[in-house]
Amino acid sequence: MNIRAMAGLSLSALMLGGTMVGCGQGGISTASSRSDAKLAKSAAGSAERAGEALAKGDALKAIGFAEAAVAAMPQNVDYRALLGASYLKAGRFTSAHDAYRDVLQLAPDNGKAALNMALAMIAQGQWDEARAMLAEHEATVPAGDRGLAIALAGDPAGGVEVLTAAARASGADAKTRQNLALALALAGRWAEARQVAGVDMTPDDADARMVQWAAFAKPVGAADQVSALLGVTPVKDPGQPVALALNAAVPVAQMAAAEVETPAPTAVEAAPVAVAEAAPAAAGAPKVVFAARQEVVQALPAGSSPVAVAARVPAPRVAAVTPPVASKGNWYVQLGAYDSAAVAKDAWGRAQQRFPAFAEQVPTGMAFKSFYRLSVGGFSRSDANAMCRGYRAKGGACFVRTGAGDQPAAWVKPSRVQLAGR
Repeated sequence: MNIRAMAGLSLSALMLGGTMVGCGQGGISTASSRSDAKLAKSAAGSAERAGEALAKGDALKAIGFAEAAVAAMPQNVDYRALLGASYLKAGRFTSAHDAYRDVLQLAPDNGKAALNMALAMIAQGQWDEARAMLAEHEATVPAGDRGLAIALAGDPAGGVEVLTAAARASGADAKTRQNLALALALAGRWAEARQVAGVDMTPDDADARMVQWAAFAKPVGAADQVSALLGVTPVKDPGQPVALALNAAVPVAQMAAAEVETPAPTAVEAAPVAVAEAAPAAAGAPKVVFAARQEVVQALPAGSSPVAVAARVPAPRVAAVTPPVASKGNWYVQLGAYDSAAVAKDAWGRAQQRFPAFAEQVPTGMAFKSFYRLSVGGFSRSDANAMCRGYRAKGGACFVRTGAGDQPAAWVKPSRVQLAGR
């Protein structure tokens, strides 16, 4: 069983545009003049070659042809979907994000594009945006795939909830059950994960799968898990060419050559990816090779205790900074993952402007290898849910999770921490 069958995200999601070339809006049938017909024919030829290259595993050649097709017919949703699939196959997650964003502008109900865009977001460390995307497209993204994507986006418990319902539904297949097993593993529920995985596997194979998932559950970089699921190697990616943006003014008339040579895609440099190695599988167990992977349920560094500093503040002002949430607990509202603490600090300022209730809270931050996580918490679950709903109502993006070693953000003064904790 290969990695996609093991992990559950099927190749059909990745190959979104591969079998649709030439049949969608903006295709040959819409050409209104001889020149338009020639241009459409050229685009269709490029798209066909891109699909063939993608099927053969030649992502770089596929990108070149797909970019030519999109440049010639920028309103064709199928060509843009094919371009997004090519970028994903090449490990270019920033470009894939751009391409699928354009697909969703043309076809807002395209569930496959929404799923793939969420995967690209996860690979970039954009957990909150990915979860918001999955929630927005809940009706069009199959629960079996959506649940695992939610787990990869930093909410294994939420993924388990979605997948449990899907696995119990009539007609649930092995892929859904394996996705549930993986989500349980990411949530640290290994005994249950082994039990669910064993429904469709021999005992020896299920044991070997747990060994492989143990390595998978300890990512090093943001893109590690998604890369492993898709069987790709992430690269340094400058993003989709600006000229290919959906609303960019492109001189498409210059693309009307009858024969399109293999275009040269934007050069990208392979990024070093640390791969967590699993122990050798038992003899006879299916060989699964994981690529690199991103932060999901990874071990967090033990934070230092906040320094207690005597604050010379009048009593009335102490009451003013005390969080209004009465119930205390271990639930947090995660607001985003950013490049650095400085970027997170700027985001915190914007969040307070959007949602004034945050001004009375102490932000928490956690530094990982490739990003800095921003949250606010110490609430009961109901209070955390209420705060996240309020922030979303103001246009923000967030999700609720349990605490995971959260510490006051790097820019928070110790006196502020002491006052808020009283």
